[in-house]
Amino acid sequence: MNITILDDYRDTVRTLNCFSKIAQKNVTIWNDHTKDTEILADRLRDTEVLVLIRERTPVRAALLERLRKLRLISHLGPYPHIEADACTHHGVILSSFIGGSRPSYATAELNWALMIAAMRRIPQEMAAMKAGKWQAWPVGLGLRGRTLGIFGYGRIGAVVAGYGRAFGMNLLVWGRETSLAKAQTDGFTIARSKPHFFEESDVVSLQLKLTDQTRGIVTADDLARMKPTSVLVNTSRAGLIEAGALEHALRRGRPGMAALDVFDEEPLTNTKDPLLSMDNVVVTPHLGYVERDSLEGMFNLIFDQILAYERGQPINVQNPEVLRKL
Repeated sequence: MNITILDDYRDTVRTLNCFSKIAQKNVTIWNDHTKDTEILADRLRDTEVLVLIRERTPVRAALLERLRKLRLISHLGPYPHIEADACTHHGVILSSFIGGSRPSYATAELNWALMIAAMRRIPQEMAAMKAGKWQAWPVGLGLRGRTLGIFGYGRIGAVVAGYGRAFGMNLLVWGRETSLAKAQTDGFTIARSKPHFFEESDVVSLQLKLTDQTRGIVTADDLARMKPTSVLVNTSRAGLIEAGALEHALRRGRPGMAALDVFDEEPLTNTKDPLLSMDNVVVTPHLGYVERDSLEGMFNLIFDQILAYERGQPINVQNPEVLRKL
């Protein structure tokens, strides 16, 4: 069985304990990234099992029709980057475990680190010190007593809210009716409206999944309502914000700062991207879930799906109609 793993940027997968589950098989790991269909078709021409790391590489019909030997895609989580119908058409099983009750604590922790880094201008002061300057930036802001607005009270949002409470912040929540009801049950304040949410929050933390319904849900008008001293934190997906709106909003000074782990184009290697050159933006390269314990759990499930397929009993099949074609 020929297994290919794409986009292992830091060559981490083979160092995980769970890699022993497939280490004796014919495994090819690519550490670079490409979305070029021709290059991918060549790399994957002998692949029977394809392992994808989240949404790093899209798998569309144009690629699938070139992969004659492909029989299984093993993935974890939602799959907006994979054409499930095309998988079915070409006889490819899409196994992807979705759900589970454990939140991504690693993402929530990074979310909090970015928030503090932006409020206290930690990266900027580090760079200034390395350049021989001492306390070079305007005085930052603390968190206690300020308002943390959480847009999307799901598993991660609830953890971030708990951190906010521990730091002595006032919590304000906005989102779907179901998430608002849960937040209220947990003792948090619900914003009167979406405009009120953006106007009152000193920090807005986006904790939504990216779907057709949530794409662009944060508009230019929403950002314009934020305080000039506020921070927008996004460790979820860049597409939640209206295209181009954040850059323009930051240049106008509302919000005053942004802390970002996600971008419209990833990997973001264009050093001339405006968000990378702005002094009021703190960035990390989509590190949210990229933490060793999280990766162990993620790939443990991905490899179990491969072994189940090998036994002829595939699990977590998202296109079950394909099984009738095999």
